[in-house]
Amino acid sequence: MRKIYLAVAMMSAVSAPVLVNAAEQYTIDPTHTYPHFAISHLGFSTLHGRFDKTEGALTIDWAKNSGTVDIKIDAASVNTGFAKRDDHLRSPDFLNAGEFPTITYKSTKVVIADKKSATVEGELTLAGTTKPVTLKVERINCGDHPMKKGAYVCGFDASAKIKRSDFGIKYALPAVGDDMVLTFEVEAERK
Repeated sequence: MRKIYLAVAMMSAVSAPVLVNAAEQYTIDPTHTYPHFAISHLGFSTLHGRFDKTEGALTIDWAKNSGTVDIKIDAASVNTGFAKRDDHLRSPDFLNAGEFPTITYKSTKVVIADKKSATVEGELTLAGTTKPVTLKVERINCGDHPMKKGAYVCGFDASAKIKRSDFGIKYALPAVGDDMVLTFEVEAERK
């Protein structure tokens, strides 16, 4: 009997670190994820737009303060609240959604600072061009979902500043701004 207890104790001791150090897998909730942008419009105002269709996955490894991010955005789902402008944004002048239907962001390095903030280095592919972009994650909040029994969710607010001309999008420069602020507000459910 002692041998059985000893064997069980040894197996528990060996497997416990694996469970504690395992990266958590999450699926992005497309109904509570909000990628959007802001850009100067002719120097008079700031135009805001969003993308209505997003999917993806991420991992969080709290023990190593790291993780991964993989986001896919439907370029044709751009929405500024004005159909004629949205059609123009889908055109080859801007997003070229017909030829490049997907905008992607894939992390190359994630550093979680203090369980409330992080830095994500990665590659953004926009209009067929891929460039390195670093996201600053200013808010992380994880916990049991209050309206979905048994669901554990993490939310993130991340942003970056890019130049659209770096991605070959040069139409109407400099009248329409070159600097764009990209913001990703993400909710993801643990698998």
